[in-house]
Amino acid sequence: MNTKDTISVLNDLIETSKDGEKGFTKCANDLQTTDLKSIMVTRSQDCTAATAELQELVRSLGGEPENDTSLSGDLHRRWVGLKEFVTGKDDTAILSECERGEDVAKKNYREALDKDLPTNIRAIVEKQYQGVLRNHDQVKALRNAARAN
Repeated sequence: MNTKDTISVLNDLIETSKDGEKGFTKCANDLQTTDLKSIMVTRSQDCTAATAELQELVRSLGGEPENDTSLSGDLHRRWVGLKEFVTGKDDTAILSECERGEDVAKKNYREALDKDLPTNIRAIVEKQYQGVLRNHDQVKALRNAARAN
């Protein structure tokens, strides 16, 4: 994979990480339970750190790092906002939408890892992918617990 293609993959992951940051922040703002809010704030901060790490990689390759969220992420957040307006803000529903966002992140990171990335970059992307999996599993477990209550 050439440098230009590697930068493109990293910029796509930056958008994904920024989507996660915004999505977790939205969840934190909308959730009713204080403990859940705190978890979502932490997850948002993790996404911010991942974004910064990816942006630094792009710079180290001589590229211009992405600084914005994806169009699909923006549309998803607008859809969630409309849905909440119509149905109300229920913790279970909010966590379900948050999980859906993490499903997209899992897919995007998996696709990036299917590419022929340089070894040092692959290691960072793999480390971040493990964080995405952790986020997804935690949100799913929280959603299941909220459903049980």
